[in-house]
Amino acid sequence: MWVKQILLAIVGLSGGVVVSAGLFALIVEIGVISDFADRTHTADHILLYEDCTALGGILGNLIFLFKWPIPFQTVALPLFGLLSGVFVGCWAMGLAEILNVFPIFIRRIKIVRYTTAFVISIAVGRGAGALLYFAQGW
Repeated sequence: MWVKQILLAIVGLSGGVVVSAGLFALIVEIGVISDFADRTHTADHILLYEDCTALGGILGNLIFLFKWPIPFQTVALPLFGLLSGVFVGCWAMGLAEILNVFPIFIRRIKIVRYTTAFVISIAVGRGAGALLYFAQGW
């Protein structure tokens, strides 16, 4: 019984580490952190920014999982909301810069005429996938 629990803990921890490493790699690759360093002219501290981003994700998960009380919640909540909004805005701008690749790709492989069909197919596929996912619980 204990062996099964230990193996499940190892598999769960390993999966979480892999997923979070992929997410943080995506954040770094999109360029959100390097854009911050570039705009503030503090590129020599970029490793500190990356470490703080990872530490924030780790602490956020620990607080969520273990339900740790947060001191000064009245002051911390608006500050958290402001910083989260800034981060999500920068994340969206980083993704918007990457999405400029799609028009170039579509023109290069000469499928401009069928772009509407591709977008509708993606939307229908996402909708059908969500419907199947939520219908399984019924």
